[in-house]
Amino acid sequence: MLAGCSLAPAYAPPTVAVPAAYKEAPTGWTAATPLDAAPRGAWWTLFADPVLEGLESRIEGASPTLAAAVARYDAARAAAGEAAADLYPTVTASADAVRQRTSARRPGANAAGRFTDATAGASLAYELDLWGRVRNSVHAARAEAEASAADLAAVRLSLQASLADAYFRLRGLDAEAALLRETVGAYSKALELTQARHEGGASSGLDVSRAQTLLSDARAQISDVANRRAATEHQIAALVGAVPSALSIAPVDTGVGSPPPVPAEAPALLVQRRPDVAAAERRIAAANAQIGVARAAFFPDVTLGLAGGFESSHGGLLSAPAGFWALGPLSAALDLFDGGRRQARVRISRAQYDEAAANYRETALTAFREVEDSLAAARLLAAEAADQNSAAAAAARTSDLALTRYREGAADYLQVVTAQTAALDAERAAIAVQTQRMQTTVALVRAFGGDYSTPDGALPARTAMLQADNN
Repeated sequence: MLAGCSLAPAYAPPTVAVPAAYKEAPTGWTAATPLDAAPRGAWWTLFADPVLEGLESRIEGASPTLAAAVARYDAARAAAGEAAADLYPTVTASADAVRQRTSARRPGANAAGRFTDATAGASLAYELDLWGRVRNSVHAARAEAEASAADLAAVRLSLQASLADAYFRLRGLDAEAALLRETVGAYSKALELTQARHEGGASSGLDVSRAQTLLSDARAQISDVANRRAATEHQIAALVGAVPSALSIAPVDTGVGSPPPVPAEAPALLVQRRPDVAAAERRIAAANAQIGVARAAFFPDVTLGLAGGFESSHGGLLSAPAGFWALGPLSAALDLFDGGRRQARVRISRAQYDEAAANYRETALTAFREVEDSLAAARLLAAEAADQNSAAAAAARTSDLALTRYREGAADYLQVVTAQTAALDAERAAIAVQTQRMQTTVALVRAFGGDYSTPDGALPARTAMLQADNN
């Protein structure tokens, strides 16, 4: 009955108020089981970009950040194995031989004696875990190992998402560079037209200067975009574990791309897949077990010993007459006075539990906030993109009309400059919004803890509550 004792409090994860629906996606949801240990899938294939898929595949084998996280997980597993070893007895084997001469002047001796004392045997020591100290230490170590596994999953997902975010930023810069190259071509033709009109006396030198200013400014912006693209490419190289000189991503002129649709039921998967929430919950379990370890110190440590073997000084070491054994000692040790050290350790363990519980609630609230932010951004950026594309198309038409009127002498070149500047700004803004949409989709994947679709593209009609339990 004593061996079944445990001084750790009964464990239950702290509750967090779970909304009936998301503010940005008000669909019904029900309780479900945690899926933090489930594979997160190759979620980047949702974007159907072979270059991105190739880069993502390099993270697993080359990223030093991921390798460090794997090493931390391996260390946590080894620590759990070390703690579990205390559940079993310690067996020690020994053998020794001593050549000895006894004193002729010892009490009761008539002469000196010489003999060899040979001993071979084994001893066993086992702590009787009557108060659950060892078992709670094992539970704490295992919970920490599970938290480390969740940390590893979180690091992997974060790296994947950071890579995708940087990649779409790179493609946005490619689209911007392509736009600027087209703009330089258009501005060059406008400059030629202005110079020709100036030579014919139809335009002033002021018009030529304005056209030259626009052209030079567009060329300068190409260099600025190239500089930012190079830095982004170097960032991608670091994420995949390569030196910048070993990675080159060819630019494309096909635009940023379009984000995949977000199903309305997506919030149903939030806490089932979030590895950071799972890690926070496991650390509460570890802190709870440590309370039991601290409380067990108020009771005696009981240790059982057992020894046996052979001893002989006249040969025949491994014979029955040379055998010996001893059961014991059965020892118990208890500190009667320690100046309040044990009480302080209990208070420390309880405070650490409260800290872990607070961190868990903060992690859960952060998870909900990130999903709400991403859902709101996805919805509002879609509307912004539609309006910005309309604005860019209207600005392009205005620029064409202004240049036509200038060519026919119906408008001055200032109107052309104004229209061309507005058109370029509107088109660059449209590219920026589309890039943000792709980045928001990546952020939404990260907030959901991975791929938010099942293999057939459908979502399960369920959601998770924050009572995550890894058992």
